[in-house]
Order: sequence, then structure tokens, then C-alpha cells
Amino acid sequence: MKFKSRARSEKESTDPWRRFRAGVSVLGLVLFGGTSGYTVLGLNPLDAFYQTVITISTVGYREVGDVSGSYQVFTVLLILLGTGTALYTLSVLIETMFEGRLDGQFRRQRMRRKINRLNNHIVLCGYGQMGRAIEEELLKDGEVVVVVDLKEPDNLPDSSRHLLLVGDATDDHTLLQAGLNSARTLIIALDSDIDNLFIALTARAINSDLFIVARANKPAAIPKLLKVGADRVVNPHQIGGARVAALVSHPEVAEFLDVVMQDGEFEVRLAETSITDRSVFAHRSLNDCAIRTITGANVLAVRRDGEFITNPSRHFELLPGDLLICLGTAEQLEAVAAQALQR
Repeated sequence: MKFKSRARSEKESTDPWRRFRAGVSVLGLVLFGGTSGYTVLGLNPLDAFYQTVITISTVGYREVGDVSGSYQVFTVLLILLGTGTALYTLSVLIETMFEGRLDGQFRRQRMRRKINRLNNHIVLCGYGQMGRAIEEELLKDGEVVVVVDLKEPDNLPDSSRHLLLVGDATDDHTLLQAGLNSARTLIIALDSDIDNLFIALTARAINSDLFIVARANKPAAIPKLLKVGADRVVNPHQIGGARVAALVSHPEVAEFLDVVMQDGEFEVRLAETSITDRSVFAHRSLNDCAIRTITGANVLAVRRDGEFITNPSRHFELLPGDLLICLGTAEQLEAVAAQALQR
């Protein structure tokens, strides 16, 4: 019983028109009952329906037909029942429309104020299945995400951290409303490669420092997206195919990598650390940096000039702009990042 009542309350909270539909249903039953009653009292069906409507609406027209004692009693009962039902249905309609509109306006205004205060956040264009999965993972990592979509989707996440801007992501004004000029990352996950190309081109013009990750639905769109300014391009079909193939060829390795990247409770994980010109690691060999000795983390690769140098030797010299790909616990990886920031 508790489960049913909880489910019923949740349904009512997500469907503001439920009470109005219930009122209309009861009002329909009253109209049918009133018409049937007046028909029994001697009126033809049309006159019976007419008399029922004017009685419930209390417009004050004269009675139709011969008014007997039974007629009067039935009319009194119909007024008490029908008028109350009609007023309830009308009040629920006004309440639902008025409160729904105001609540939506206030909610959008609050979101816009929050978005205007953001800095160094992530803008996500497109809230389909892929967009929802992206937002879910980013929120788990503690990121601030502003979602841009053409319409407000159903069943939005019940979270104060969920920020949604309803608008066309291909419009410059919408991107500026999402705080693109102060964002650090843009994720483009629309179903149309043409729209993704246009958004990437527009976004690069708005914010030249933006890190752009774009979705490509066709392989031919990948070089075009890179050319217009995307830093990384993802083809979900290729990734899905490679994932299935890996599960067939190397199931344990593929599962281990998934656990490392996605399971927040797993002890070991992968992370990247940037080397700047002020970093203590800059212009020093891995042996001199002693990353494994000091932090306990393992350096798996170094990304330089867009390429990965895997299993670098201990004599490998780190340069500003390099990215360290390390494997270790959360504490070890935090220690690597802290060391890299030291002068």
C-alpha cells in the first residue's frame, strides 16, 4: 500500500493536468446523469441536456417543461452537485495554467541567473540519449554542465545541479546565453553533422580558447569538424563497434579499462596532468622527477604535439605543453598534480 501511494504521489507531481482530467471526467458524469434524469422526468434528450447545462452553469434561464415536485428536487440536487463540480474543474484549470506558467518562468529565470554567474564550466549541446549519458558522467565527476536543447525534455533529472537552457544551439545568442564565452569546454552531441559543424565553427569564433569535443555521425564528417575548430571528434558508432570487438577479443582487458575509467569505487584510475613552463617537472627527465618514488603513481604515456609516447624511458625529458597519463589511486594522482604545480 505504501508503494502504491508513493507511486501515485509521484505521478501527480509529474502530471499537473491529472486533477483537471479527473474534474472533467466527473463533470461529464454529472452531465450524463442530469440529462438522463430530466429524460426520465419527461423531457426529450435535447431539452434534457439543455436543462442540465443551464442548471449547472447557473445562468438563470427558465426551466424547460412542466415543473413538478420531483423536477424541483432533482434540480436542487443537480445544482448542488453539478455547480460544485463545474467550479472545481474551472478552478483547477486556472490554477494549473497559472501556476505552471509562473513556475516555468521562475525556474528559467533562476537557471539563467545561475548560468550568468558561471565560469570555467562545460556547455553541452544536445540532450538525447548520448547527451544524457554525457551529463550523468560529468556530474558524477563534479563538473558544472549547462545543457542546451531545442525543447525541455520530459523526466528531467531531479537535481539542483542540472542546468538546462531551452534554445537553438546553432544560434549565436543561445550559445552566449549558455556562457560559452566564459566556458572551458564545449560538447556538441546533436544528431545532425551539419548542425555540429556549424556550432563548432561558431563556437571557435566566440571563444578561441575553448576545448571542443564534437560528435560525428558519419566518418566523412570527422576531418571537417577538426578543420572548423573541434579539438576532438567522436564517432559513437565506431567506438561502439570497437568496444564490442574488444569484448570479444580481449574481454578482461576491456572490462578492466571500463572499470578504471567509470567505476568511482575502484581504487586505481587513470588521469592526465599538464606540464606548464612553471612546473617543477619542465625540462627534467622522468628519472629526475621521481614521480613513482614520490607519489607512487605510474607514468603510462606522455602526449606531445598530438601524439602519445607510450612507456617513456626514465631519461625522457618533459617539456612545457606535455600531458602526463598516469595510473594510480586518487591520492597518488592528486599528488602528481600537486607536484606538477610546484616551481
